[in-house]
Amino acid sequence: MRSKKSLPPPLLEQGCLPWHPPGLVAGVDEAGRGPLAGPVVAAAVILDDMKPIAGLNDSKKLTANRREVLYDEIRAKALCFCIAQASVQEIDEINILKATMLAMRRAVMGLRLKPVLVLVDGNQLPQIDVQAEAIVKGDALVQAISAASILAKVTRDRWCERLDAQYPQYGFAAHKGYGTAAHLEALRVHGATAEHRRSFSPVAQALQAGPVCEGGLAQPVLCESGISGVASTLMMSQASLYN
Repeated sequence: MRSKKSLPPPLLEQGCLPWHPPGLVAGVDEAGRGPLAGPVVAAAVILDDMKPIAGLNDSKKLTANRREVLYDEIRAKALCFCIAQASVQEIDEINILKATMLAMRRAVMGLRLKPVLVLVDGNQLPQIDVQAEAIVKGDALVQAISAASILAKVTRDRWCERLDAQYPQYGFAAHKGYGTAAHLEALRVHGATAEHRRSFSPVAQALQAGPVCEGGLAQPVLCESGISGVASTLMMSQASLYN
């Protein structure tokens, strides 16, 4: 069954149902569309109505400590969740919007339970084989999307902290890869790292002006899938998921 149409082709070719079918509903959100470095991370979550989670909200409206607490609670109580990503190389190859849709698609496909409806934050939808609906500011309106927002952001923030340990001169732990004044100055002085997105203009300018910064790669963001509080690394063929 195709998803509800919210986009013009080619991103979406979908029909519309006049009602929401009964069954499991998944919330989907992403973190990391805007930064100059690192993967874009997406999460899909199916919450358990019998195990409510208090305080779910848009991850950006929560403190870092509160997000960490809710991250553990979501993983323990959700019926099902999946955390996926699209890499820096994929972002540079297919652009950030398509990479975001790819990460969201991977997250939905990685769920151990199949939902009948997928609710996605924003106004665009990935191509999936489940009915879907885009909800603007859904991360503040729909609890399952809020939960996905928290899983995605905490996962990506932790990745940035690991990257900071390898490239301390850039300040990734503070700015999380966004183009702050301090980050732009670090790019000017030190050049771009292997984890910077070359298709983003500040990085491209830094590459033209100077050499690539030497250093090891950060650990990849692992795709992860869990059910009933048990998580495991999710292995999936990335090539087969390109649209």
